[in-house]
Amino acid sequence: MSTPIALIDCNNYYVSCERAFDSSLVGVPVIVLSNNDGCAIARSAEAKALGIKMGDPIHHLRDKVRRHGIQVRSSNYALYGDMQRRVIAACEAFARDFEIYSIDETFLDLAGFEDRDLVAHANAMRTQVQQWTTIPTCVGIAETKTLAKLANAAAKKDQRFDGVADLRDDDVRRDVMHAFAVGDVWGVGGATARKLTDLGINTAGALRDMPMKQARAVGTVVLERLVAELRGVPSNAVESVQPRRKGMAVTRSFGTPICDFERMMGALSQYALRAGEKLRSHGLVAARLTAFFHTNKHKPDRPQYGASRMVTLHPMTNDSLELIAAARRGAEKAWRDGYAYTKAGIMLDDLLYEDERPRTLFEEDTAKRDRLMGALDAINGRFGTWTAVTASQGFKREWKMRSEMRSPAWTTDIGQVPTVRA
Repeated sequence: MSTPIALIDCNNYYVSCERAFDSSLVGVPVIVLSNNDGCAIARSAEAKALGIKMGDPIHHLRDKVRRHGIQVRSSNYALYGDMQRRVIAACEAFARDFEIYSIDETFLDLAGFEDRDLVAHANAMRTQVQQWTTIPTCVGIAETKTLAKLANAAAKKDQRFDGVADLRDDDVRRDVMHAFAVGDVWGVGGATARKLTDLGINTAGALRDMPMKQARAVGTVVLERLVAELRGVPSNAVESVQPRRKGMAVTRSFGTPICDFERMMGALSQYALRAGEKLRSHGLVAARLTAFFHTNKHKPDRPQYGASRMVTLHPMTNDSLELIAAARRGAEKAWRDGYAYTKAGIMLDDLLYEDERPRTLFEEDTAKRDRLMGALDAINGRFGTWTAVTASQGFKREWKMRSEMRSPAWTTDIGQVPTVRA
């Protein structure tokens, strides 16, 4: 019998994080906005009841916000990331190992706990998470990740499970799978869902019963593995070592449009600096960098232009200063005056582990620059992001994203720690 896997999912995560430090938000409709205060990306149950959909632009919601007293917050990713760490810390004693799937979802390997009542075990974990963080959660338990995702969805939507669904029971699994739409199964995309529906496969239960050869023909080996997982055959165990990344990107929309090149380079320098930091934290180097920027595609009445330029990095590098220089070369080739640019970014491709990168014949000694990058990372890690920056980035950052309704950095900035008066 396969080792049970649990998926713990934080309910309305961003909203729950905001409520953890602001009790006035409890019981009232709350939405959290995307980067640049663009659209709703998290909604409380009260906001969902008012008909607010995921992705609704905030400028379409102004009247509803005023009419219903909806509380609006800008994204506070420093808070959400730190609260994720606290959630995982609360779960550690309840599992042998864990794999972070997203900022609000974590797979847990329950090997060694099989002899326990796992529903009670999961409820004890939920209680500890709520005690440590105030964040409510749901848990799905099954033999595979795909079934655990299914179980978690059932735990969240079906009141009979009271927050924990265990699909190892044959009758429970059968009921859930025959009521679960095939298009909602984890890993089934829109095009594949349409193909399956045309074949009369409309539920997760019907997909489970699909012949394996037919699954491969319809959706390649990916769908074949998914069908196997729905049958309780795990395609892979919980990954304690993350697979190597093949690419990464740092992109942002601007709070105010950029019209001159040096301000654009200020933004691109910040993104390249951050990209280098991310590479070094993963022990990777990049072979190619792409710099891009474009105008607001949602305002077709205004002049439109967008461009990107790829620069080869030779030798491969994770040096932020080299990345900034490459970004400038690409941006200079792509730049056109007379446009109001609203988004830009840096993309890195062909990533390798640093000790695997090909060496060049006349390669310079990088020890000094490596120490400089290490010092840069240490300063920014200790004293806060953008404490030490390049001159091309500057300190004013007039182009930074809008975040007019952001809550304080309650847990990551000593100057913003909540004050309690007895």
